[in-house]
Amino acid sequence: MDAAVSATPAFAPFDLPAWSTARLAQVEAALSDWVPADAPAGLGEAMRYAVLDGGKRLRPLLVLAAAEAVGGHPQAALRAACAVELIHAYSLVHDDMPCMDDDVLRRGKPTVHVRFGQAQALLAGDALQALAFELLAPDGVGIADAVQASLCRLLARAAGAQGMAGGQAIDLASVGRALDEGQLRRMHRFKTGALLQASVAMGAACGAPQARAREALDRYGAAIGLAFQVVDDILDVTADSQTLGKTAGKDARQDKPTYVSLLGLEPSRAHARELLAEALAALDASGLADTRALAALARMVVERKN
Repeated sequence: MDAAVSATPAFAPFDLPAWSTARLAQVEAALSDWVPADAPAGLGEAMRYAVLDGGKRLRPLLVLAAAEAVGGHPQAALRAACAVELIHAYSLVHDDMPCMDDDVLRRGKPTVHVRFGQAQALLAGDALQALAFELLAPDGVGIADAVQASLCRLLARAAGAQGMAGGQAIDLASVGRALDEGQLRRMHRFKTGALLQASVAMGAACGAPQARAREALDRYGAAIGLAFQVVDDILDVTADSQTLGKTAGKDARQDKPTYVSLLGLEPSRAHARELLAEALAALDASGLADTRALAALARMVVERKN
């Protein structure tokens, strides 16, 4: 059910680093336990290389923050957090391959296909995707079948043709083309925003929020999902590869449409701030008792340097 009616004031002190550190320790331990080292023929090594010891873990944090805001089932939330990260990791493995974005650097280290070869990278991504759904449908841990089914449905939709895969298809088809803002927004909402929005929705699905809260969290997720990509477009032209942990300036070199190429740098920054305001307004309208973690994560998305 929803958190208590008496809301914690939005201006009440909140320590995001302390909150994140505690939850990331849980996520890292669970991922280390659940991503197998003993998969055949070195596959486990490639899977673990793709997932462990790197990344911001924003998506798991969004799952956990949303679940806490609605008083959700802790074990369901942890499994959902790890499943989302596995899908994200698999998508990066495949996106970096020569047939896609052809990149050699990810999370500050060689990409999986550079380290293990293209065939092993393809299989590692496939295995991570399958493992994500296995985590969401466990036996004997007290998670209701309806919750498991809801989590699987939300994640599948975000990863498929109406989400991440569809967005990547649009991205590949848009190289060298001039998109208008509506077309660019659609591509980003699919490619990047869908999984971020699903992270929030999956956290909410670990509880039983009222319709008002569920709809507000969906608006929040949509706003930060787009904001994340707008900021990514900004950082691609303002940060260096060492700071980003991936190749900087790649979008311009590949002639990909971005918010910066369409709107310009300062208007893109202004748009990111507008999306942050939308996300915070949605939280204010949710009626939930304490959304400070979600608010802090939204600010982190827009203010980040990598």
